[in-house]
Amino acid sequence: MTTAVAQDKPAPTPTNKRRPLTRFQQYSQIGATVVLLVIMLVVGSVLYPNFTSGQAVLDLFSKNSFLIVLAIGMTFVILTGGIDLSVGAVMALGTVVAATLLREGWPAPVVIPVVLLVGGGLGFLVGLMIHHFKIQPFIATLAAMFLARGLCLVITDRSIAIDNSFFQSMNLAHIDLWETTTTNARGRTRVSEIYTTPAVLIALAVLVIAFVVLHYTRFGRTVYALGGGEASTNLMGLSVARTKIAVYTISGLCAGLAGILFSFYTASGDPVAGIGYELNAIAAVVIGGTLLAGGSGYVLGSLLGVLTLGVIYAYKEFDGDLNTGWTRVMIGVLVLFFIVLQRILIRRRR
Repeated sequence: MTTAVAQDKPAPTPTNKRRPLTRFQQYSQIGATVVLLVIMLVVGSVLYPNFTSGQAVLDLFSKNSFLIVLAIGMTFVILTGGIDLSVGAVMALGTVVAATLLREGWPAPVVIPVVLLVGGGLGFLVGLMIHHFKIQPFIATLAAMFLARGLCLVITDRSIAIDNSFFQSMNLAHIDLWETTTTNARGRTRVSEIYTTPAVLIALAVLVIAFVVLHYTRFGRTVYALGGGEASTNLMGLSVARTKIAVYTISGLCAGLAGILFSFYTASGDPVAGIGYELNAIAAVVIGGTLLAGGSGYVLGSLLGVLTLGVIYAYKEFDGDLNTGWTRVMIGVLVLFFIVLQRILIRRRR
């Protein structure tokens, strides 16, 4: 009788659900990034005067505002275990579409939604391909990257200057924050304004919205669950299809917005802009502690990752003679370090 009952007992259904990281493991990744960023700032302040002045630190945000937005969109995708190689090309397409429409006399309040629609629409199509045709995200987004870059060159093969009054005002706008007083060796006192740009405020607003969506909404919880395992997400009754398509739409939307911010920054539309930015965005997300396997990470960590990359490029600007190759070497070493750290954490949770 006992044997019969044992034979009728259904076999456990295998799932690919992984044990979540402990709170200490999650915070240890961001903690490592914070420690690294502080060390790099301290080293920079020792090597170069004014490296950590208020304006220099704020410049890290203003010079990387579009990369912050790209990294936020990439964080949504990587949290689900995916990847998006098209964001740099979509950002460039956004700059070209904006510059072309503005040159044709379209008003800025119309151009900006059109650019966002183009970016979000491309992301939506990529999400559809990945989910309904079971195409690997690497392949689908690689195709989208070639598509977007090709459209840029079809529209124009050279940079287009933007003379629209709104874009020009955003290019020149400074938001004064506070004043600093410095005295040089000759005893002369100089008062300087510390300022930021509207693009930084837009990027930080997107960061806050992304944080709220990921941590205080059902959709955000589904994003994390999808990164933990698609089968387990289905078993919990959460919508895999809608979430998977939505994260690529968000990534495309962020890439379109990054194109707008890049146009504010350069006052131009450039078909070759953003080459390699998809790799910078991925590197920032990884350095910020988001697992490439998905299921764990924070958009605040991605912000720290962008600032870390910004400090590396600041070394080159302050030094003047530093070979560009060394900045790439430093980024490569950091990405390898954090990937190894992630592998160690993943092994411990199995």
